[in-house]
Amino acid sequence: MQLVISKTGRSLTALFLLFLLTACGQKVTRVETDTVTDLSGNWNDTDSRLVAEEMINDVLSKSWLSNYYREHGKSPTVIVGTVRNLSHEHINTNTFIADMERELINSGQVEFVASAGEREEVRSEVKEQDLYASEESRKAMGQEVGADYMLKGSINTIVDAISGEQARFYQIDLTLIELGSNRKVWVGQKKIKKTIEKGGIRL
Repeated sequence: MQLVISKTGRSLTALFLLFLLTACGQKVTRVETDTVTDLSGNWNDTDSRLVAEEMINDVLSKSWLSNYYREHGKSPTVIVGTVRNLSHEHINTNTFIADMERELINSGQVEFVASAGEREEVRSEVKEQDLYASEESRKAMGQEVGADYMLKGSINTIVDAISGEQARFYQIDLTLIELGSNRKVWVGQKKIKKTIEKGGIRL
């Protein structure tokens, strides 16, 4: 028996294949980097930037800074230490640290020194200069500027979910510690709450 496909059947098949191709397609739209995009409800670049801006503005507005100016007659030197991710999701804390470093440096109110990892690379370069650079251009060891304060903290989350709806609570805690005395001179906290509702039929 010979199977005959009607013209209408061929047309429907073609439309179905076209639908599948369209559904599987991908559209990419370029947007400004400061555009708020919150597709999954996870911690994202907007959270990192806004939290860094708000918390650095807060730490620079407190009395420890004016007290240091008054006592030493110069700007304090700050370093950003570890920010621990204690949340339920993967968070690249390096981008958050970089956002805070940018805000601190661009404020012009504090001096800033390289992180531990960056210092190792710089020290290696100074050692190379000691061997290979001319005497008038080489940089001497032992001339580093020590930090007066370290900023460190953590990111925590609480997740509450039921019937396709989820609430995510983020708590960012930062502490500024005076090196040497280990005194805490500032403690900051920022909270973010997001609700995520999945589309489709709710079970």
